[in-house]
Amino acid sequence: MSFEELPHTADVKIRARAPTLDGLFGEAFRALMQVMYGEDRAGGTIKTVDLRADDPESLLCDFLSEALYLSEVDGLVFREAEVNLDGLSLHAVLTGEPFDRERHAKGTEVKGISYSGMSIVRDAKGYMLDILFDV
Repeated sequence: MSFEELPHTADVKIRARAPTLDGLFGEAFRALMQVMYGEDRAGGTIKTVDLRADDPESLLCDFLSEALYLSEVDGLVFREAEVNLDGLSLHAVLTGEPFDRERHAKGTEVKGISYSGMSIVRDAKGYMLDILFDV
């Protein structure tokens, strides 16, 4: 599993890869948190997310948008997400900690998750995702 930032003129474009769709959602989540807060993130606080959508792209966008909302409103920085998909339903356990200006102010503010150019592709190695974070 991995992700990388790709060149983009205005926003942050991420390409993530994972052997499973659950893992791909987890990598996209990890990329979002790293863009926003850097790599220094710990655990201790747990939040759960349960969602349903009409297609995988909508489910991913809803999941990342909910994580963004929880992070901003609750003042939390998440380290990881254990994602379990059942068809078009998602259950995720997010692990993180309260925001600490000294450690977490190194990232880029993300305003939202974009559907523009979003694609989830399955190939022989698993799944690949291209996604834009609006900054």
